[in-house]
Amino acid sequence: MHKRKILHIDMDYFYAQVEERDNPELKGKPVGVGGMRGGRGVLCTSNYLARKYGVRAATPTAQALKLCPALILIAPHFDKYKAVSDEIFDIYYKYSQKIQKLSLDEAYLDVTDCTLFDNNAIEIAKQIKKEIFVKTKLTASVGVSYNKLLAKIGSDLHKPDGIAILRSQNIQQNIAHFSIKKIWGVGKVTLKHMNSLGFYTFGDLQKKTKLDLINCFGDFGADLFHYCRGEDEREVKLNGERKSLSVETTFAVDMSCMQELKNSLHLLHDEFLSRLKKHDDRNIKNICVKIKYCDFTQITVEAQLDIGIHNFLNLFEKRHKETEKPIRLLGLGVKFVCGKSEGQLELLPL
Repeated sequence: MHKRKILHIDMDYFYAQVEERDNPELKGKPVGVGGMRGGRGVLCTSNYLARKYGVRAATPTAQALKLCPALILIAPHFDKYKAVSDEIFDIYYKYSQKIQKLSLDEAYLDVTDCTLFDNNAIEIAKQIKKEIFVKTKLTASVGVSYNKLLAKIGSDLHKPDGIAILRSQNIQQNIAHFSIKKIWGVGKVTLKHMNSLGFYTFGDLQKKTKLDLINCFGDFGADLFHYCRGEDEREVKLNGERKSLSVETTFAVDMSCMQELKNSLHLLHDEFLSRLKKHDDRNIKNICVKIKYCDFTQITVEAQLDIGIHNFLNLFEKRHKETEKPIRLLGLGVKFVCGKSEGQLELLPL
């Protein structure tokens, strides 16, 4: 059987690495991107020095500063990160058209049919890393294998700036010691459940039959049976069209004042319209408002209305009146029509 050749490429601490590149004085210092000093935001990412203190993506600002008082907080510059990401993906497309973009800094490449470097996937990976560094002065880590599961595991084995090759020979034995946290689809809740049943490593799962795992985990048990043995038939999927666009803000303190909440919606709406200009060829299906309350309960309400600010305000007020609890986070956005559609909403001027 002809095995696929899959790369998983993950830029090293991408946002923070870009900021270090553009601000050399940050080198050797703990850096976090995002959050608000004295406020409630959360970090988008951090560099490796900050991670030694336990500061990682999604860490609340207050907690991050408690863990690492010397942490330097940098406001995110998403337009800059997007521009750098575009440069990186231009390099990927020189080697494959089968690319699955997971985020600005992470992607799968199927290089099975790549004719460069005699179709040697390891040499292709090395060359891509080299080109990324020459063009952007940034490092990436790459996993090379014959399926997506193992390629993604590989990209995390030798960070930063590493390459890991996971071959098919003796793969079941070679991965037996890996934590089940490395398995695609195992999140915090599933991990806790699996640990409660005595499953901690791939080897623990390998001891069970497929029926055993199905009885424990339902349909996902069948996937686990194969994943723990290094088997994964998922293909690298070309990215489809964007399905939605949204903006949101997390408040420094819980918000109860209706006028302040309306003002925030106006500001979000301005940001949203600015971002929407890049997608003016898309048809809009629904507008949406997202509310997260002080107790972390969250609701999203949507309606088939035009994108005027009055419609977002009315949608927000109508739903918020049902609880009127202080609000932690507020967001708005749209869902796009997939493909061509008649009777789409117009992008009406305000």
